Amino acid sequence: MSDASELSEFHWLLAIVQSIDVGVVVLDRDYCVEVWNTFMENRSGVLPETARHQSFFALFPELDEEWFRRKVESVTTLGTPSFTIWEQRPYLLRFKNYQPITGLEDFMYQNTTLLPLKGTGGAIEQVCLIIYDVTDVAVNRLQLQAANRELQRLSSTDRLTGLYNRGHWEEILRQDYARHRRYDSQAALVMFDIDHFKAINDTYGHQAGDAVIQQVAELIRETMRDSDVPGRYGGEEFVVLLPDTDKQGALIFAERLRRIVEAQEVMYEGRSIRFTISLGIADLSQPSTSHAQLIEWADNALYASKSSGRNRVTLHSPPLSRL
Repeated sequence: MSDASELSEFHWLLAIVQSIDVGVVVLDRDYCVEVWNTFMENRSGVLPETARHQSFFALFPELDEEWFRRKVESVTTLGTPSFTIWEQRPYLLRFKNYQPITGLEDFMYQNTTLLPLKGTGGAIEQVCLIIYDVTDVAVNRLQLQAANRELQRLSSTDRLTGLYNRGHWEEILRQDYARHRRYDSQAALVMFDIDHFKAINDTYGHQAGDAVIQQVAELIRETMRDSDVPGRYGGEEFVVLLPDTDKQGALIFAERLRRIVEAQEVMYEGRSIRFTISLGIADLSQPSTSHAQLIEWADNALYASKSSGRNRVTLHSPPLSRL
């Protein structure tokens, strides 16, 4: 190939590098800039003549130098490309995001490629860094993931209280029951409902009843531990699974919740509503056959609290064996 042809090809290649919508940086083995295309100029605000021969780390002091050196050394040692993707590292260089449609993020999500460049003697003398703007793809993916998480949340929670709904809560209990049985750990189940709830609805209206249910849910959240699993079992009935808790710990929790609810006042349209709850407890210290049996025991204990005058806690006890 003649010198004129080589010069013509070089100009064509330079024009392409300058016009493509990706960042192109060529670094020598000392990490100094040799090529800095228009994309890099526009995104960084640094002119090519300013960037050229400058240390890449001086131009971008926020860059993790140790990590980047390891990546480049791997490329030059093995002679193979290396890549980063936005899911693992959102960006290599923090450029502002100027795309109005995807303006939810203030930075540009990036994929990058590091390519080894061989000189005429066959040795790798430079590395080419290519930066791709993948903000559209990243934001769309993140929005889809957020929407899916919200759908999952809506499908598993009770709309009125924000607690787990019955189906989702029972599935959690089933899984925890199997785990507790396998590792022989402790757990207790508290089931309760609002005393005379029908009278509250009849006296104050169903919206007032909803306000009472929401207040109870909030009191559960304030009383429980992070590891506890609360749910709305249906209507005015609630459940709380207490992992790693024996019957004494469950009694303390239930009694504390009972007292807090008893002292609570719900104001609705200028009227004060006071109410109480009745609670039943079952625990895994007793031999059981399934998670459903644990629910049955807690429900029986709850029924005993109701029958004994309400506003009290009852611990399920196994029937005395006959001789």
